[in-house]
Amino acid sequence: MHLSPDQEQSRPTQLLEALNTAVVLLDEQLRLRYLNPAAENLFEVSRRQVKNQCWPEVVHAPTLKERLFDALRSQVPFTERELELYTAPGTRITVAFTVTPLDRENLLLEIMQVDRQLRIAHEELLLTQQRSARELLRGLAHEIKNPLGGLRGAAQLLDHELAGPELKEYTKVIIGEADRLRNLVDRMLGPNNVPDRQPINIHQVLEHVRSLVDAERHQGLSIVREYDPSIPELSADAELLIQAFLNIVRNAAQAGAQRIILRTRTERQFTIGHHRYKLAARIDIIDDGAGIPAELQQNIFYPMVTGRADGTGLGLSIAQSLINQHQGIIEFTSEPGQTVFTIYLPLEINNG
Repeated sequence: MHLSPDQEQSRPTQLLEALNTAVVLLDEQLRLRYLNPAAENLFEVSRRQVKNQCWPEVVHAPTLKERLFDALRSQVPFTERELELYTAPGTRITVAFTVTPLDRENLLLEIMQVDRQLRIAHEELLLTQQRSARELLRGLAHEIKNPLGGLRGAAQLLDHELAGPELKEYTKVIIGEADRLRNLVDRMLGPNNVPDRQPINIHQVLEHVRSLVDAERHQGLSIVREYDPSIPELSADAELLIQAFLNIVRNAAQAGAQRIILRTRTERQFTIGHHRYKLAARIDIIDDGAGIPAELQQNIFYPMVTGRADGTGLGLSIAQSLINQHQGIIEFTSEPGQTVFTIYLPLEINNG
């Protein structure tokens, strides 16, 4: 079969149109000459909208201009592994891309979104941290609780043998402190019960949490609700979810936040760990406090990690454990003035 010259010329374009990788062609002024459909989908634009516009301005990446001009001048390609760009509606995305000079007047960009891969890797790290912490705590609990039991028992026996009430005060201190340490270890381990799943409305859970924190009378605090009423019921243990959300909201209130936003949304075809769900609930808890210190952020879900002098560092660790029991996960971003804890909960049960 012989192709006409016009058909031969269109074949490269047809191949680019079929690619899943976003491909962008720029001229010597970095103006957009061509986007394939994958690039239109990624940046949520049409060719007609952005043709002949300066690409770094379209994606809000002015710092890239000089590097792209350098590539044109030197005719040397380069690769960027993680770069934050923006879609036309303003959604931030993380991409990896390769820039290849075709000649002195044309640059070819091959772009792949890596948000999902980065998020999955981060989730796997969080889940590994949680499993490691629980194993460590189980071993620690065994090593602490056995001698504590012996210490408490000996103090009780001594208490029966002592005649004077002034000496019994000391045995009461020993017994009380032994009980306190045992309770602390139990709290570090967190709830070990299997969730009692029932159909629940996530907004009823959040409203209960809001009323509890409101009742604590934190000075100047306002709690704003931005709920999506279309979220269906999920199968979950309401009491365990209340405890998880309460730990996060209370942390923000006790850290001095003046405004906390409770926001709900849905995510479609969403991956949590190694499982993909058709539909998941997303709950954002946003506060305007001072933020989590950078040196704590990597380990914030480990027990005993806290930025408050009077904190135990158990709230977030327990919250993550409770959400994990529901096949969900907690993620966060934090900077001064805005901390966002995001809880993902699947709206279907995965028995695999």
